[in-house]
Parts: sequence; C-alpha cells; structure tokens
Amino acid sequence: MTWKKFSGEPIRKPLLDEVGLAISKEYALGNKLKVCIGTDSQVKGNITDFATVIAFIREKKGGFMFIHQEKTLLKMSIKERMLAEVQRSIETAYALCDLLDQYHVDLEVHADINTNPMFKSNQALHEAMGYILSMGFVFKAKPEAFASSTCANKMVQ
Repeated sequence: MTWKKFSGEPIRKPLLDEVGLAISKEYALGNKLKVCIGTDSQVKGNITDFATVIAFIREKKGGFMFIHQEKTLLKMSIKERMLAEVQRSIETAYALCDLLDQYHVDLEVHADINTNPMFKSNQALHEAMGYILSMGFVFKAKPEAFASSTCANKMVQ
C-alpha cells in the first residue's frame, strides 16, 4: 500500500515506521497528538476513487496527514461503498493501534456517513457503527467525522 504526505511526497518507509517517526518528532516538540482515520470515495463513471487519510491532530496547533489513494472498477451500491470505506479505515487503524497505544495517542475512526436519515449514506450507519465499535475503536460520523468528510473528501474531488 503506497502512502504519501499531503505535499504529495511519497512515504518510502513502512507506514508503521513513518507514523512512529512522526509521533516521536511531535512529542519531542512538546505536542500532544490525536489520530483520526477516515476514508471517502467518489464514483466517476465506471471508476470508484477511494482516499484514506491518517490525520494527526496537534492539540491547539493544527495538524498534518498521510494519504492513501486507490481506484476500483467494482460496482457497488451506496451501502456497499460506505462499508468499503469503513473497512479501509479499520484496516489502517488496526495496523496502527498497537503503536498508538504505545505512545498513548488517542485514536478515532471517522465514517463519512450522515446521521440524518434523509441522506442515502445513512442506510449504512448502524452496520458501520457496529463494525467500528466492535473492533474497539472510537466511532465518529458526520458532522464530527472530519477525517473522512473533509480531509479524505479533498483527495477524491
């Protein structure tokens, strides 16, 4: 899986190493961090573009993110696509959770799913919430899910 920084610079080391270095650097600067992971997708013709972000939020000092993008030709219903987004976020969170625990960094998994039943994405809300919570992660949905609905969204537009 290829990750990059927001600047577009590729991450050449294994993701776990790069995240560990980023956390160490931020702690050395005296910053307290929280990590929020989210995925968004957009259908463009026959292609579905997915973007997963790891947003590192510095307490009262902004943040930065790592990004992974992928495309698929697989046709999906809205519910399948929402759950595919959640799966990508959970896989990333699961890969990082031991390292984040080691550094005492709080972790949230953000789902780009609307809590308002008037929106199509809402049909995946209960499954997504159950999936994320059953994995032991903190769950956030719109409007609180900025990692997916804002950060990742910018990468699939």
